[in-house]
Amino acid sequence: MATIEVLFANIWVLLFILLFFVPMAQKYILQMERKRLLARLGKRRGSQVITLIHRQETISFLGLPIARYIDIDDSEEVLRAIRTAPKDVPLNIILHTPGGLALAATQIAMALKAHPSKKSVVIPHYAMSGGTLIALAADEIIMDPHAALGPVDPQLGDQTGIYPATSLLKVVQKKSTDEIDDKTLVYAEEAEKALNQMKSLVRKILENRCNSDNIDKIIEDFVSGKYTHDRPFMADDVTQLLGGCVSTDVPEEVYELMKLYRMEIGRRRPGVENVPLSGK
Repeated sequence: MATIEVLFANIWVLLFILLFFVPMAQKYILQMERKRLLARLGKRRGSQVITLIHRQETISFLGLPIARYIDIDDSEEVLRAIRTAPKDVPLNIILHTPGGLALAATQIAMALKAHPSKKSVVIPHYAMSGGTLIALAADEIIMDPHAALGPVDPQLGDQTGIYPATSLLKVVQKKSTDEIDDKTLVYAEEAEKALNQMKSLVRKILENRCNSDNIDKIIEDFVSGKYTHDRPFMADDVTQLLGGCVSTDVPEEVYELMKLYRMEIGRRRPGVENVPLSGK
């Protein structure tokens, strides 16, 4: 009887070890494989490769989702990587992000623009909002034919809602002051400042960059609120706006790298499956 109790006790210890160490081992293997691909890509392109990738990942064994976006921690890490890169070495930034804090994205964009060697941004799927701001600072944008950039028009709000700056300005244009509450008037004033600041920032980023002679059209499409904030600019749209600095020749290593950010753990099932056609 005592032997059975000892056996069950050992099994529980073994299960605990497996639950604790297996995820750690899986994470380590993923990190090593990512580093291997990044080193291979950097060697082939003769550049230093930096990733800014935000995916919906799964943490621990409980399957709790965490949403990622560009934040100050990201800007600190990317700025450190750019600052420590040799001045004569090109930079490649792999971007996959829904956007994030304007301050963080602006810091990264300006640091990227200031690097004296060639800067390339690679977009395998999408780089919206703040991600687009960073992409505009590059000398070269390499994106999948079906990848997307997005507008960088400012958004203002609080816990009750987020509103486009241009829409807030239209409210005060269409209504008299006595029909508008104080909060909306304050938002409208801040919206005008935010819109002017973003236009000035994009103009500064695009100085001496690709197709800078088309800068007014670029600002109109990306900043002025002409489109909704989630409107996708596909590769063809971006090429028409930015010209020859856009290409669709995404390195194969980038697609392989993105596969390593899919973490199917626990009971989570993939939303997409694929069975390749086997040769006859």
